[in-house]
Amino acid sequence: MRNRHTMRIKDFDYSQSGGYFVTICTKHRLYLFGEIFREEMRLSSVGEIAKRFWLEIPKYFPNTELDEFVIMPNHIHAIIIINSSVVGIHHNESLRKHSYQHIIPYSLGSIIRSYKGAVYRECRRQGYDDFYWQRNYYEHIIRNDKDLNNIRDYIEGNISKWEIDKDNHSISDFRTIPGLSQLRRDG
Repeated sequence: MRNRHTMRIKDFDYSQSGGYFVTICTKHRLYLFGEIFREEMRLSSVGEIAKRFWLEIPKYFPNTELDEFVIMPNHIHAIIIINSSVVGIHHNESLRKHSYQHIIPYSLGSIIRSYKGAVYRECRRQGYDDFYWQRNYYEHIIRNDKDLNNIRDYIEGNISKWEIDKDNHSISDFRTIPGLSQLRRDG
């Protein structure tokens, strides 16, 4: 078995208040969320599931606020704001670590883990058995307003820059799933 390492900052408390920029990718960066046509993202059925569950995050994690996000053909960019002082969420030291993999409740890791699991289960329930997430996710701690505004601009411009994006594979790498082929015919 490969020796895996975390991308997280050692000893940083990802449940503390602040903004976090995350990127979550499909396994092998397959185009499962839809396609970009004329600088517009057209979501596949799986993309619609990913969007619906993303928007539901604050319902299950009342300490979160969603900021800018974009669903691309094979990844999601998003800003999550965590407010650790939300009433009803207690950061009792005995509860801070989950018994498996040391996931802190209401932390960025627990939010992303829950989101990815919910999307995966719903895809399976709807018969999209080829859907998988890439292991882990990329995260950036937003340090100040300038950083936040730069990331917002990046997210907002992501679709228009898809033609030069490193995650934009050639058409021969395109993987079709049910619902996506209909979008291609309609375009």
